This record gives sequence, C-alpha cells and structure tokens, in this order.
Amino acid sequence: MYMIIGSHVHFGKDQLVGSIKEAISYGANTFMFYTGAPQNTFRSSISLEYLEEAKKLMQANNIDINNIICHAPYIINLANKEKEEAWNFSISFLKQEITRCNTLGIKYLVLHPGSSVHHSKDEGINNIIEALNYVVKDDGCMILLETMAGKGSECGITLEEIKTILDGVNSQNIGVCLDSCHLNDAGYDMTKFSEFLEQFKKLIGLERIKCVHLNDSKNPCNSHKDRHENIGFGTIGFNAILSIINNELLKDVPKILETPYVSNIDNPKELIYPPYKFEIDMLKKGEFNSHLYEDIRAYYKKDENL
Repeated sequence: MYMIIGSHVHFGKDQLVGSIKEAISYGANTFMFYTGAPQNTFRSSISLEYLEEAKKLMQANNIDINNIICHAPYIINLANKEKEEAWNFSISFLKQEITRCNTLGIKYLVLHPGSSVHHSKDEGINNIIEALNYVVKDDGCMILLETMAGKGSECGITLEEIKTILDGVNSQNIGVCLDSCHLNDAGYDMTKFSEFLEQFKKLIGLERIKCVHLNDSKNPCNSHKDRHENIGFGTIGFNAILSIINNELLKDVPKILETPYVSNIDNPKELIYPPYKFEIDMLKKGEFNSHLYEDIRAYYKKDENL
C-alpha cells in the first residue's frame, strides 16, 4: 500500500533544502519541520532563493508540498490568559508563523491547543477559541489542533474538547492532527483504531483529519504522561501502529514520526542517532524489526568510522 510517510526533520541555514535532503535520506516522501527552535522566538528570514531550490528538489523527488507539515512552537499557549500581554504575544507569534508558512507554500500548521494553568478547563478552551478567531482566516495555511495526552492542565485531550474548539472557530480553515501516543495516553485504545475513527467520524467528521503523528508510547493507555517510544517498542505495539498507517480511510493523510533518537551505546546519555530511516523501512515492509536499535547503531557507527 502506498504511504505518505515521513518524520520530523531540521530546518537549518538552507531552510527547506536541508529539510528535503534529510527526508530523502530516510526514504520519506513527506516531512514535518519547525521554522525555528520550538522553545524560543528567534526566526531567520525566509529565503526565496532557498525556496526556489527546494521546489525543484521536491519536484525531482516526487515530494508533494501539499503533504508537508509545519509545527508551531511550544511557547505558544492560547489557553492561558492570566497575563494578557503573554496571551497577546502567543496570538501575534502564531500569526507570524502562519505568514511564514504562507510564504513557504506550506498548507498545514500543527498547533498544541494550550494549557489552562490556573484557569478552569472551560475557561482555557474559551481562551483558545477567542484567540483562534483572531488568527484563523478562510484562506492560506490551515491550523491543525493536535490531540493531547492530558498531562498537567492541557486542553484538547478528548474528542469532545477538540470538537468544542472547532465549533467555536468562525472558519472552516481549521483541522485536526491525531497523535497516536497522545491518544493512547489520553485513554483511547489504539489497538481498536477503526472503532476510534468511527467515533471521530460521528462526533467531528473524518474530513477534519489532515495529519497523523505516528508514535508508540512508553506508557499504558490513560496514563496522561506523553512520552513517545520507537515504533513497536512501546505499549501500543507494532501491529496497532501498522493498522493506523494502513487504514484506508486515512490513506491520503500524511503520517509523521516523532519517535526518540537512539543513544550511542558508548555514551548512552547522547541521543544522537535518528531512527526514521529504519522505522519507515519497517512500516513499508509491514514487518517488525526486533533488532532496530542494533541496526541503527551499526549504520551510523559505520558512517562515523569512514
């Protein structure tokens, strides 16, 4: 089965050019990136020269720009309005990210709905709705609300919370990004993904799903922890994740891996090896590789020794 599959990649000095080259090295046909570090506000200007080079590179490698995903930085929190200045900054910064996506020609921007902190959950959700109504326009980049695991005071944990936000926004230019680890940790059984999709269809509508973050989880269902695990090595399991990626109802939806880097066995504290080339290969073949970590270490060690 044809898969639209990729992973998180870097957006460095050569911007999308480097992102595309990294994705190609993993055997991917899509990818997700941040336009700058997700923890801070520093952003370099978008280079039109690099953008033209990136478009040619995508065309030469059969990568559809409509399947590429951008992720908004974590510092944006639309749910917390305790300090109006900080809330307004989140709105302003999100608008800037949308503008950057529009310049790059990126169709989708994934957003964590936010954490209510000392507000009630209902107040937090109302703050998100109010903020999004300042931000979401009928044209240009579409905001995708990511389903969250439920740690702390996160909003967007249940489908009902996601639906409330979607219904409150005065535009249809807003969708959903499913995250398999977050859904598992929020209490949804990913081994029964077809049943979950049926529930989503009735409550929200499958046409709203524009991206899937494909991650295993280190934690049991309903743990509200949010700790990603490599594909097949967590509590969701390889077969369940394979059933998600092969689900016919989501065949045209980009699937993005955000799984942990693998440590150098000589220095276990260094998480230095990206797993994506091997996880993508595993998913394409439909066969679990129990020697994933050994294979990843051997592959990158070989390169280091050249």
